[in-house]
Amino acid sequence: MKLEKELVRKILLKVEEFEGGIYEGVPLDIADYTERQIAYHVMLLIEAGYLVGEDLSTLSGEEWEVQRLTYAGHEFLDTIRDAEVWRRTKDAAIKVGGVSLQVMVEIGKAYAKQVLQERTGIVLA
Repeated sequence: MKLEKELVRKILLKVEEFEGGIYEGVPLDIADYTERQIAYHVMLLIEAGYLVGEDLSTLSGEEWEVQRLTYAGHEFLDTIRDAEVWRRTKDAAIKVGGVSLQVMVEIGKAYAKQVLQERTGIVLA
């Protein structure tokens, strides 16, 4: 299955906005994506260290429960939260033919610094 960067961002945003307790599963109904796609991306985000959750899969299907974002998940989401930073990050990834999530984080950080400078005049090294 293909890694959908847009779905990654939507999952992280959905988990962040969840107001339940950390031991409640976060409902992840996301328009235009199947349960299988969402489960696969949740699994990848857990493996990457961006989410805390557990595998509840059975022989009848894949199921992953998400409890919360990790610190790294919050950091990644804060990097790509701004719509303009996210647009530039995705465009850069497309130009090189696709990149890993870790490279997306680095691209996002670079564009976040650039957008910060454009909007405030502050230059970060």
